[in-house]
Amino acid sequence: MSAFPLRLGQQRNLFLVVSGLSTAGSFAGITAKGWILLQGSADPFVLALNFAALSLPSLVFSGPAGVRTDRLGCERVLVQAQWGLLAAAALGALAIPLLEGKQQVLLLLGSTLMVGIAGAFELTARNKYCSLLVEEPQQLAGYLASFSVVFNVGKLVGPPIGGLLVAMAGPAWALGIDAASYLLPISSVLFLLRPRRDLEQRSGGSSSATLLNAWRECGTTLRGVLTMTALLCIVNFYHPGLAPLIASQILGPDPRDLGLFTSVLAAGSIAGGLVLQRNSSQFSRRPFLTLGGFGLITAIAQLGMAGTNGIEINLAMTFLIGAGTAGFLSSCNLITQIGSPQVMRGRMAGLSQIAFLGGGGLSGLLAALLVMATSLSTTFAITGGIGLALAVLWVTRRGGRVLEPSS
Repeated sequence: MSAFPLRLGQQRNLFLVVSGLSTAGSFAGITAKGWILLQGSADPFVLALNFAALSLPSLVFSGPAGVRTDRLGCERVLVQAQWGLLAAAALGALAIPLLEGKQQVLLLLGSTLMVGIAGAFELTARNKYCSLLVEEPQQLAGYLASFSVVFNVGKLVGPPIGGLLVAMAGPAWALGIDAASYLLPISSVLFLLRPRRDLEQRSGGSSSATLLNAWRECGTTLRGVLTMTALLCIVNFYHPGLAPLIASQILGPDPRDLGLFTSVLAAGSIAGGLVLQRNSSQFSRRPFLTLGGFGLITAIAQLGMAGTNGIEINLAMTFLIGAGTAGFLSSCNLITQIGSPQVMRGRMAGLSQIAFLGGGGLSGLLAALLVMATSLSTTFAITGGIGLALAVLWVTRRGGRVLEPSS
């Protein structure tokens, strides 16, 4: 226990900072791992498979993670998931000095899969945990949006660190930093943070506390938000698993080029997160207009990537893709948390993960198949065009619907 207890506002800031530092380490590792897989296989499907291993476990484990969070408590599940992330990242770091060739690739993919499983529990518990760090319910929207901004700042600085470490010291260093970075949030939650545990509402062992009942009871508006998120993610989600391939084609094959490309993407994510943060209350009240607007930005930027070969324009479109994607995914998370009662926020976080991470993982695999069958520019044209049509359809039909925050 801390000898000098922190005020709740200080605890919120600390949790944001350590999460951002951990994110920076994670993206350094992701950058290194993507570069290793690209050099080892030169196969876009392997890159997409790596991202799918990170995101698709949400389809299977986010539901149980949400139920477990609501039943056992978010803090307990959060700590357990963070230890799992540490172990999974350490396994990836060990793959570099111990193995080579296909065995190394398989262990790296296995490490990513384990990170995906633990991450499903961590993200679900973290969302509900944030609600215990605010003094007033009205503060939750801004805090969740701030969390997204700090997350993307970590995503901005992590890739160039990873690229530099790969170029200067080798990928094992980047993956080792990824593993060590998880010690920061673990230590802060165990020893420094004292959330308002008395406010947490748990479902206990109730047989009605299921994912299916959360879906039924959340209301038509939140069900529509989840459906819209899933559809747009499947057809219009930016494909992080293909980032090494995209960077190689528009910039160059050096790992520092990948770091630059991913950093521009992250800078756009920060911009999208800041827009959402400053308008969190208004945006959460107009869910379909908000989601559709960010979806339109992503779709138009993908169409821009398909129609030009200029490096500057492609980087500008990359920035817009980052802004649109971050705003879209953060909006889904924000809206479902604000619009649901506290007792089911763990399960709603699980449903949100199924929608955007599961949809994103499927999208990456579909995009990889399209790239292999056609080309990268054609793939952007197809996914951007379909996403544009869907976003316009949802905005015109439901853009005026208003969501009232849950008490």
